[in-house]
Amino acid sequence: MLQYQTFELVFQGEEPSGSWTEVDLKGTFVCQGIQKEVDGFYAGDGKYMVRYLPQETGIVHWKVTGLFNGEGEEECVSCDDGIHHGLVKPDGTALRFEDGTLCRPFGTTVYAMMHQPEELIRQTVETMLASPFDKIRTCVFPKHYIFNENEPERFAFEKKTEGGFDFHRPDFRFWDAFEKVIRIFDMHQIQVDLILFHPYDCWGFSEMKEEEYLPYLHYLMARFSAFPNIWWSLANEYDCMRSFTKEDWNRIDTFVSEKDVYGHMLSCHHMIRHYDFSKKNITHCSLQGDAATVEKYMKLFHKPVLIDECGYEGNIVCNWGHLSGFEMVNRIWHCVVMGGYCTHGETFMHPEDILWWGKGGKLYGESPERIRFLKNIIHELPGPLTPVPSTFLSLEKLEEMKKGLHPEEVTDFVRAVMDMPKEEAERVIEDITKDTRIFTGHCGEEAFLAYYGRHCTAVGSLELPNTGTYRVEVIDVWEMTRRTILTGVNGTVDLQLPGKEGIAVLAVKTGTTAA
Repeated sequence: MLQYQTFELVFQGEEPSGSWTEVDLKGTFVCQGIQKEVDGFYAGDGKYMVRYLPQETGIVHWKVTGLFNGEGEEECVSCDDGIHHGLVKPDGTALRFEDGTLCRPFGTTVYAMMHQPEELIRQTVETMLASPFDKIRTCVFPKHYIFNENEPERFAFEKKTEGGFDFHRPDFRFWDAFEKVIRIFDMHQIQVDLILFHPYDCWGFSEMKEEEYLPYLHYLMARFSAFPNIWWSLANEYDCMRSFTKEDWNRIDTFVSEKDVYGHMLSCHHMIRHYDFSKKNITHCSLQGDAATVEKYMKLFHKPVLIDECGYEGNIVCNWGHLSGFEMVNRIWHCVVMGGYCTHGETFMHPEDILWWGKGGKLYGESPERIRFLKNIIHELPGPLTPVPSTFLSLEKLEEMKKGLHPEEVTDFVRAVMDMPKEEAERVIEDITKDTRIFTGHCGEEAFLAYYGRHCTAVGSLELPNTGTYRVEVIDVWEMTRRTILTGVNGTVDLQLPGKEGIAVLAVKTGTTAA
């Protein structure tokens, strides 16, 4: 048994007489005094399995009860393959694997990957392995939407003769194929952000009742939760699923959290109104929209922030799906320099409607290689980035000025904002900050990364600590070039810049100054 790798116990018997999704089979695993109880599952052809993900090393005592009975022990040893580092976990507003290794995911989206012909799934996997992306958002249930109108060859559950699906009868061909892809991605250090529900449907999955979705979730958790590279996304655009109530979502996220004894990453993506990220079992913010809002949500929830949908590079008619390659890169940089994590998407017209965002296949855009360039820079940094606070007027400072503080900073503009109602003042400050700010993140005093975005600045400045000396590079995010312009500097540093869009500045500490 290897730490952080799936361990399986297999039993052979007769097929279940009742439900095939909820069978009477449980496994109890104890290591270092930590006990974990998991559900077993039926895998078809008389095969039953109990899976376990060892997170600690040492002697693991196991016991299986129910349809089969047995017990034994295995020694779990450390995994040194350089691939498996444990589950991804939140670390403040950053992400780390269980062994302490920083996780800096650069994700993409292929919603209906597993609902395509086998050859297209194979092509999608090959494209992923050659891409810069190490996280993929994908669905359990198929997608019915523009460019996604094909009937899948396989579904997660068998169809009833009278119509609809039997959520007590898994289609094992679907689950076996999905597992194969998850395992391939695991061996290539790719996280699978699994979307459990979504509204884009013509088969009835978005209208499931409690007695239908609980057997589905039971089987899903029993079968997939021992895979180390799985994340749970309760839904894509949960607030568009009008048949699901707040009580349903509470029941679902509680069920998933209780059945997941390992503590995988868990969140829920939205269209308009974000999920309640303050919940204890929600590990991170999964957002759609403005990539520049990372700091806002960090302050609100003190959790990692993932902009899982910021738009799509492509040329389709939909207003969310025709970004230029540069704008895709621009949005991702805005998110990443502030310590957030941003998900790529692509929607180029295709004669067979094989768009990456929906079905996968091949990538055609110009942004992936620029994202790889950014990924390499981020992986060079000594730690996770956190935002450098804006020096522009804040709502808190405005309130202080109303009390007579900071009189030297009260300009005519500030007086005009003072006269506004609080909500209007907050909106004005937020809008102007976004339009004028040079978004900057830092790794303590070790490194600073500033992104100028659409600003065509010829002269800039960067505030660096006086306690160290720094090497300063100018980065062209589109041309993918890096050029050192200063060495041995600190304090307020004046910068000569190219005066074009898509310029970043990286300052890395190279020494200390005398006390």
